[in-house]
Amino acid sequence: MTNPQRIIFNLNDIFPLVEGYRKAGKKIVLTQGSFDMVHIGHARYCEEAKKYGDILIVGVDSDEKVRERKGLDRPVVPQEERLEMLTYLRSVDEVVLKELHAPKYALIKAVKPDVLISTKETYTPEKIKELEEFCGKVIVLDPMATTSTSAKLRRLQLGAAKKISATLSGKLIKTIEEVLEELKGEK
Repeated sequence: MTNPQRIIFNLNDIFPLVEGYRKAGKKIVLTQGSFDMVHIGHARYCEEAKKYGDILIVGVDSDEKVRERKGLDRPVVPQEERLEMLTYLRSVDEVVLKELHAPKYALIKAVKPDVLISTKETYTPEKIKELEEFCGKVIVLDPMATTSTSAKLRRLQLGAAKKISATLSGKLIKTIEEVLEELKGEK
């Protein structure tokens, strides 16, 4: 069963946790993302991230933040489920909700991780240099799966579109032919 205390909804609640980990001499790793439809790539990514320290904190974008970045049809999985799902991964120690209107780098500045883990698409080399002001170091990981949540969703949508198109095409042609026959008969 998940430990609801491992899910942090208010950024201010991270400060005493981080302080406690630091006093215990723990090396803190931070990563962030949408984690929509948690899949094997997410699990592998978190497992790899944890190798860089003792404590892995995962920042999860709120539903609003995901919609802003990825479109109105996202996320597929609501934030409460995404947050809880991550607590089931053995590598994840704490999960923090990242709100849409939070100041830029708010979680990074609050945690001041020993290691910030990101993907190639997340930050430019210039941004990484900027972030090193708040982090011990920034590690960029390659994708851990052959496909992303967005790619999986596109495949589902394309498959559904093809099925609908195939079904409708035959029926539409038949309907048009019937209408044309009716029109011919009326003349």
